[in-house]
Amino acid sequence: MKKFFAAVGTLCVAVCLAVSAFAAEYGEPNITTQTTMKELRENPSIKGSGFYTYCNEWIEGDTSYDDTPISGYVSYAAAEDAAEGMNLVIENYNKGVQITWQVYTQEQIAETPALGMVQLFYFPAETENAKYVMVVPGNGGNTTAELNEGASIANQLHELGYAVFVLRYRSFLNASDNAPVYDIGNALKYLYENADQFGVQRDNYAVMGFSSGGHIVGLVGSDNEQFGYKAFGIPQPAALLLGYPINDFFEVKPVYHIIMDPLEVGWRYYWTNISDVVNENYTPTFFFYGKNDVYMKRMGYCLQGPLLEKTLKEKGATYECHVYEDAPHAIGPGRHTDADGWIKLATEFWEEQCK
Repeated sequence: MKKFFAAVGTLCVAVCLAVSAFAAEYGEPNITTQTTMKELRENPSIKGSGFYTYCNEWIEGDTSYDDTPISGYVSYAAAEDAAEGMNLVIENYNKGVQITWQVYTQEQIAETPALGMVQLFYFPAETENAKYVMVVPGNGGNTTAELNEGASIANQLHELGYAVFVLRYRSFLNASDNAPVYDIGNALKYLYENADQFGVQRDNYAVMGFSSGGHIVGLVGSDNEQFGYKAFGIPQPAALLLGYPINDFFEVKPVYHIIMDPLEVGWRYYWTNISDVVNENYTPTFFFYGKNDVYMKRMGYCLQGPLLEKTLKEKGATYECHVYEDAPHAIGPGRHTDADGWIKLATEFWEEQCK
């Protein structure tokens, strides 16, 4: 009997050691809206996954938001889904899924280091051969909103059965020479060429973009041979799914030029409106915006969603537009607003285009 208890004791010790080792290498998927940014970033699985969480800081590694919970770091309309999206990252990483994928080769990155920040964060579907969406967050600050309009969106799309790739791309001071356009186009090309590796359908893909990210997606979704999907040698997307897209950068255009491309001449993406490139063959587009979007009002409200819808209609393009009373800027999935549920409507529109 003593030998039995000794064996049980040894087994318990071994299990405890194994659990401790697992905890040291892997984190638990227990992220909530009250998890602080420091706690999130110190989760071993988040750290190991490479998912980028410095979406608000001007300098990576800044500790200003260490004690800020996720609910205070992202929009109130995105907090629950952002937390669940982070739990998905942890669960996938713990199962051995590679989360972070570089869009450019090591040789390209060595030549131009800024290309290293161009990454795809992978959220696999539950089933093989699923359709996929590439999500392009906004970039109102120094970097792109991978939590607010990335992980939160991926969580809802995952629940609907889709595979998701959230794109981190060059923005602001790194966005010279039309860098965001090339990053989005090359990321789509990368996914098209590697669809088998990810176990997703090569065709019938959708691209989802938000705010200024939606503007660039709108350009890439055109058939323009300089910067549209044809320029990257990829098939036309089945649909563009846009949340409060910027159609016209309005008075910001010269400011962007001075900041990002001083003394440079030639075409720059921020000078071209989405409505400038719309024609009857334009990629089928679903988009929404809110009447109380203060950001849009500052940039000439009538030049944004209203002008885009007017142009899509006049050109005979396929589209669906939803205008909500309460849908402020940067709400991502839109929980607690009138736009709650827009992602399901958008995917239904997308599925219609695939028939």
